[in-house]
Amino acid sequence: MTDTRLSPWWRHAVILVVIAGFTILIALAAKAYQDAPPIPERIVDPSGRVLFTREDILGGQQVFLKYGLMENGTIWGHGAYLGPDFSAEYLRALGQDTAAWIARERFGRDLDALAESERNAVWAEVPRLLKQNRYDPERRVLVFTEPEALSYKRQIRMWAEYFSHPARNLGLPAAYIRDADEARRLTAFFAWTAWASVAPRPGRTYSYTNNFPYDPTVGNTPTSETVLWSALSLIALLGGLAIVLFAFGKFNYLGWKEREGHAYPQLIPGQATPGQRAVLKYFVIVALLFLAQVLAGGAVAHYRADPVSFYGLDLSRWLPSHILRTWHLQLAIFWVATAYIAGGLFLAPALSGYEPRHQVRGVNGLFVALALVVVGSLLGEFLGVHRLIGRLWFWFGHQGWEYLDLGRAWQVLLAGGLVLWLVLLFRTLAPARHDPQRREILSLFLYAAVAIPLFYLPAMFFTSRSHYSVVDTWRFWIIHLWVEGFFELFVTVMVAAIFYRLGLVSHTTAARVVYLDALLYLGSGIVGTGHHWYWTGQSHITMALGATFSAMEVIPLTLLTLDAWDFIKLTRQRCDLCGQPVSVPHRWTFYFLMAVGFWNFVGAGVFGFLINLPIVSYFEVGTLLTPNHGHAAMMGVFGMLAVALMVFAFRQVLSDERWAVVEPLVRLSFWGLNLGLALMVILNLFPGGVLQLLDVLRNGYAHARSLEFLNQPIMRRIEWLRLPADLVFIGLGVVPLVLAALRTYRLAQAEVRVGVSEVAPVRPLA
Repeated sequence: MTDTRLSPWWRHAVILVVIAGFTILIALAAKAYQDAPPIPERIVDPSGRVLFTREDILGGQQVFLKYGLMENGTIWGHGAYLGPDFSAEYLRALGQDTAAWIARERFGRDLDALAESERNAVWAEVPRLLKQNRYDPERRVLVFTEPEALSYKRQIRMWAEYFSHPARNLGLPAAYIRDADEARRLTAFFAWTAWASVAPRPGRTYSYTNNFPYDPTVGNTPTSETVLWSALSLIALLGGLAIVLFAFGKFNYLGWKEREGHAYPQLIPGQATPGQRAVLKYFVIVALLFLAQVLAGGAVAHYRADPVSFYGLDLSRWLPSHILRTWHLQLAIFWVATAYIAGGLFLAPALSGYEPRHQVRGVNGLFVALALVVVGSLLGEFLGVHRLIGRLWFWFGHQGWEYLDLGRAWQVLLAGGLVLWLVLLFRTLAPARHDPQRREILSLFLYAAVAIPLFYLPAMFFTSRSHYSVVDTWRFWIIHLWVEGFFELFVTVMVAAIFYRLGLVSHTTAARVVYLDALLYLGSGIVGTGHHWYWTGQSHITMALGATFSAMEVIPLTLLTLDAWDFIKLTRQRCDLCGQPVSVPHRWTFYFLMAVGFWNFVGAGVFGFLINLPIVSYFEVGTLLTPNHGHAAMMGVFGMLAVALMVFAFRQVLSDERWAVVEPLVRLSFWGLNLGLALMVILNLFPGGVLQLLDVLRNGYAHARSLEFLNQPIMRRIEWLRLPADLVFIGLGVVPLVLAALRTYRLAQAEVRVGVSEVAPVRPLA
């Protein structure tokens, strides 16, 4: 077909989708403040004696955050998977204590001494006692029953014991929480989360957390709405998929279509501007951060297999499990985000054909700022959890919220760095926006870039004393919208720009693909953020909308299988005028993009859909099926995209002769990363997650998250099976990539010294 002018309705449709999506999402965020479980001013026993107060609950939350305990266990299913779900474990112990109290009161004997019929009568009484909401909203007083009061006092000792032994808590420092008052307040926080999990929401038959966690002994079972919206979301998925496939069948210009006529590649390998060469050091740091991240991840996995000894060493004394997991997550975000930032800086002059004065100075200044954030935050997190920076822990230490662990001061500096990055992009791209052929793609590039610092702002909307339900609302604006939404959209724009400058697609096709992806990803993904909030204290309207739109997120991921084939065709096309093959020197960039398509479908699509239905999430969230999806999607999609940008830059700055020295390392890295990730899923994460899900169904959520379950021989063997996968991923995947980055940097510097690669401005597109 002949390429035509892009219809303005593409732009209008994206704007309408974004407005509609954020209208709904903001309404859900506002409703989270209204629906959040109340925090009583006082919690009293039946005689009116105060057990703990609102200040104790919020103080306990601060203890939980200050010590980085969200990187050990979870609250309402969100957090780390080394330790237990603290709310579920407290609730399980509360149920057992209540049953023991009823047995003594009714039968005058211990529970174990009762006949089976008597024990059944006792356990039937437990839900009746606990499934009552004794909170008085006018006085803001919560009355605990006698067994609840006794259980709270007993669990203070229980949790103090838990935090004393690394073998029991999977790698926290010995005698970690020594202060008795901190242990008491932390238990008060756990008690409140458990109460919100079992007490019915006023006017409803289910709890504030929609009856999560699953524990039939206390009456927590799936709600009817959980089943209903799971079924209706499948209808939304099938209907949406039918509409999109119909559109792709009717309009044959959708997707990556080859450019007609002669191809005029504007990206000639071996030619680079000074600013592009200055960006290379970003990619060297990206590779080194990647290596540090996977080494930390391997050590965390070892804690699950053997929490006491790291090949004869007591690693918990120096690098406890929660700081290693913190670093594992933070480094993942740092290296991927830095690769995207560097990719934007590298591609901007190639798009505009212009590099402004002092660009190298700006690139170097931003590099220093990002290095300060990375080093400062990682060091601060280590000092914070070891109680070495006192009251400054929130600002410079470990803020405590999973994925947003870095202190608030480092967050502010990071936001400032992103603004500086935006300025560097704008001054490079702005002069070329008068060109009608490039205006659309350049504008999309800038709009997507603006969204990155803009949508990091919700990270500043809460403090250590904010309501836990409210924080989880804003936290997933960052995790889902910022990382999975707008960063991915920005990379889509960069990929389209690369294809355009390689001469493989027209500017119209490149812009149309970006708009189409924006419609599909943002149309489902903005409101689909709600699938993270099923069990965090929000109402069923959040579940209804989150489930429906989240199911439709599978649609664009399914279409990525078409992208993979389109990428193959683009690399094999011939000029339709002269019949000559189109030279595509960036074939390894394309291979990594094909891997992105595969892992996006498998990791984000199949494994994501597997756990996002409310009825599945109810039993699954916080089991190994969650990191199974997380690893396959985070590394398989965002990680592979980051590596694709790295490889593109490596190839672009080197001549053919010098690239021949680097290419074998890139080839080895491609196969090592993909094979290692596949083995990680096949040998460890997926089978372990299935067994854990089965245990939830049989024995309740708390048991499946307990050390009792993890210590089973079969689970230990599955954890040890992670070792060969990690060795392949690190040794054959990450290490060659680090060597490729170092070698590319050295060769590029050598080219500059001998004058092989002078500044070569990109010509305007013919």
